[in-house]
Amino acid sequence: MHKVLVANRGAIARRIVRTCQAQGLQSVAVFSTADAGAPHLDEATEAFSLPGHTPAETYLNQELLLDIAKRAGVDAVHPGYGFLAESASFAQSVIDAGLIFIGPKPQWLARMGDKVTARELMAAHNFPVFPGSKLIETNAQATDMASAIGYPIMVKPSGGGGGMGMFVVHGEEQLVEAVQRAKAVAASAFGNDGVYLERFIEQPRHIEYQILGDGRGNAMHMFERDCSIQRRNQKLIEESPAPGLSPEWLLQQATLAAGTCAQLGYDNLGTMETLVAKSGEVGFLEMNTRIQVEHGVTEAITGCDLIALQIELAQGGTLPSMPVREGFAMEVRLYAEDPLTLLPSTGKLQIFRPPNLFGVRVETGYREGQTISPYYDAMLAKLIAHGQTREMTIGRLLVALRAFEVVGVKTNAPLLMKILHYPAFLAGEVHTGIVEQVLGE
Repeated sequence: MHKVLVANRGAIARRIVRTCQAQGLQSVAVFSTADAGAPHLDEATEAFSLPGHTPAETYLNQELLLDIAKRAGVDAVHPGYGFLAESASFAQSVIDAGLIFIGPKPQWLARMGDKVTARELMAAHNFPVFPGSKLIETNAQATDMASAIGYPIMVKPSGGGGGMGMFVVHGEEQLVEAVQRAKAVAASAFGNDGVYLERFIEQPRHIEYQILGDGRGNAMHMFERDCSIQRRNQKLIEESPAPGLSPEWLLQQATLAAGTCAQLGYDNLGTMETLVAKSGEVGFLEMNTRIQVEHGVTEAITGCDLIALQIELAQGGTLPSMPVREGFAMEVRLYAEDPLTLLPSTGKLQIFRPPNLFGVRVETGYREGQTISPYYDAMLAKLIAHGQTREMTIGRLLVALRAFEVVGVKTNAPLLMKILHYPAFLAGEVHTGIVEQVLGE
């Protein structure tokens, strides 16, 4: 491998370019009209324009991306996260063009991309799943399945993620409307209106395991991340180790997740996501077949470069040695949004000065003078702190958030700092309902 097309934007595109530089690889960046001033365009070896603003015109335009790959003479494509990262058709098109797709094989993108198929696959390999349904075809079927599962239930899209199109239903009278709403959102957001039902778990822990596989029956984990701090079913703060849970139990669950992926023959990098109920019951949530937004947390505690490992495995390489976990790491996602309404905030970054602090890593795809547009995700930056204790790590994040100067758009920094100060969070008593509790005060 000599030259990589980075088929993405923002912080992850910049992150991939950095690893390419460290690995002695050339990198080809792409950019929409709205992203013309992004810093990674100067850092990459080459940059090609994607005329247009919307995702469909630009970062989701498979034909245009493959044409650029051909013109640039790349021999590999890294999809990052979001956009086409989990598109089986795009991965197959990359392979059909004679290029290396830096990620799992298309079969895994297809299998794990459909949540119903993924649940069935995990259950068949003895990984625990919460009670759920097959795809909902009719209202009568939805009613029967919901009764069998028991209320409350969650209506969820089978072909999407990111918290979109998910609705909690507490009784039969709400079910049909919720199914229709979920189908409409799923069709619009994912091009697939399939939905299914799953038992709703009240205020669970969200624990995920970083997995690497070589496609030859070998897989390993790189410990867990706790992603319980969420709003609108989207992660806001992630950390490792997971607070308040037995290290022995967490290691057992991580080993089970890796063992299941080994049995399946999974290849490259992925994340096994689970929910942990208050009772301690565990259930598979989904498998993300890509690099995660929160991958920096794992990198901080292991010293490993997960992008470099993706590249190595994509070329048929072997799994690395098991790293030693050192200290505590935590990431917060800084969004361009109103901290009270949580609505996106757009405008020009008149001042944008990330802090440069010991023990804190900032990942951003923006620089001063750029405009935050309404076309893409509103995340401005990720701040990842590492420390000898959880308290030290939280303290470093608080200092970093205060030191991060942003003028021109509103940010969620006040909300993040409020969560980091929240007594239950400080005590490690985390669950998916904490943000609502903080906002309610």
